[in-house]
Amino acid sequence: MTTDPQVFHDGLIVVDGCTVCNHFQCSYADPQVYNVTRKYFQQWVDGGVTMAHVTVATWEDARETLNNITRWNRVFRDHGDLVLLATSAADIRRAKAEGKTAVVMGFQNASPFETDLGLVEVFHKLGVRFAQTTYNIQNHLGGSCYDPVDGGLTRFGTFVLGEMNRLGMVMDVSHVGERTALDCIEQSSAPVVATHANPLLFFEHKRNKSDDLLRALAGCGGMIGLATYPALCPKDTALKDWCTMVARTVDIMGIDHVGIGTDYADGWTTEDAMTINMWRWSHEADYGAHTKDNPGWDSMPDWWPSPAAFSNLTAGLLDHGFAEDEVAAIMGGNWMRIVGTCFGSEGRT
Repeated sequence: MTTDPQVFHDGLIVVDGCTVCNHFQCSYADPQVYNVTRKYFQQWVDGGVTMAHVTVATWEDARETLNNITRWNRVFRDHGDLVLLATSAADIRRAKAEGKTAVVMGFQNASPFETDLGLVEVFHKLGVRFAQTTYNIQNHLGGSCYDPVDGGLTRFGTFVLGEMNRLGMVMDVSHVGERTALDCIEQSSAPVVATHANPLLFFEHKRNKSDDLLRALAGCGGMIGLATYPALCPKDTALKDWCTMVARTVDIMGIDHVGIGTDYADGWTTEDAMTINMWRWSHEADYGAHTKDNPGWDSMPDWWPSPAAFSNLTAGLLDHGFAEDEVAAIMGGNWMRIVGTCFGSEGRT
């Protein structure tokens, strides 16, 4: 047993399965504005984060998404001493060796694909490796977790899923309705994941996942990234309570199917929160934590205020009684299995 949790943490491959990251990516900002700072990327490095899956589109169409990817390309040029674009497991291992964070780009909605199946391949070639079926409302692919009726995966959704499987892009069902998520799992030839969610057994929230869905994710070789985001946890959740949730999720899914997906957002204003949640389809929030009485962006817990505190999760899991190999799997090893299995040339053909 390593006596120093920090030393143990420093040797791990640590993965954040989903982080919203700086709001410069959102197209409601001026497309010409480049207002990113190094602070966020330095937090990743300080926290020992080897890979971060970042959201580069939520509601944006194809053209708006290209603006966001353009901004990220500039990040990789201007802050290349801290971050690099990753599209394979080899890129992630290189980031670890160089003391950097590998950034994997993903969508929290299928909106960038519009209704053009060919755009899946276009965005894959630009580096996108995750895409969520839908985000908070029904779309051309299926139903969201907030829809009163979830009609399941659509015909177009089936085509998109098949193309993602062919190319090596991972289907994410974090904000997705249960029937649509189960359809994705049943019809996918590759593992399906929930990059940022928690189990319903821990907290009743429409975005959290039932035991049946957790078992289905494990059954297809997929996994869940458990979130530190307060909206998906009971009020004032302590680190020991969060680690108990991890253990209970492992009991349901198995140790190989549980990881971290913090759902962290840095520097977001109330306007940012409202925009990302409703975009142009609603004039007021009517779901989740974001209501007229609570319109802001929830702050992270004091035991995980930013990515710089990732070592606190490692220490908490060790304190809870997880073995070192189990902690290594949860903190990043399981995500690396998904990367190796699913990402293009290093995985599927």
